[in-house]
Amino acid sequence: MAPEPTYGVAGVQPVHAHTRLYLPALLRIGPGQIKRDVAAADTFNAKVAVLLTRVVGTMWAFWVFNGIALVSLPSAIQTGQLTVLINWVSSNWIQLILLPALMVGQNLQNIAADSRAAKTFEDIETVKAGMATTLNALDTKTEGGLKEVLDAIHRLAPSPS
Repeated sequence: MAPEPTYGVAGVQPVHAHTRLYLPALLRIGPGQIKRDVAAADTFNAKVAVLLTRVVGTMWAFWVFNGIALVSLPSAIQTGQLTVLINWVSSNWIQLILLPALMVGQNLQNIAADSRAAKTFEDIETVKAGMATTLNALDTKTEGGLKEVLDAIHRLAPSPS
């Protein structure tokens, strides 16, 4: 069985065909990773944006926001007014719940796209190195390859006398 394709500095990150296979890496983002991401940001506003994105863009935030939204559902139902219920669904539930859910999906797609791009880059670098070797062998002035073939042909040819 062929080894699973990998990317990265030492080729340790697997490249998957399905984004759902990246979910464990997305869910394992811990304080250390958040600290590294925040440290990589240049300005104060960028640091705040990275921190908020890392915290809100998790399934944990999704479930917390879902719980917060559901707290106000009974009072919206008790009013008996359709407009209040529609307002609760549109302003509380959809806005509060879809934000982290969409961020998780986007982060997941970004991780998958980054790994595919890194694998493509590594593949291109491998092909480029192979092409350099091939072009070197085809060069008539370089030792090895065509130069040796041409020298052998010249040795076989009868000398003009």
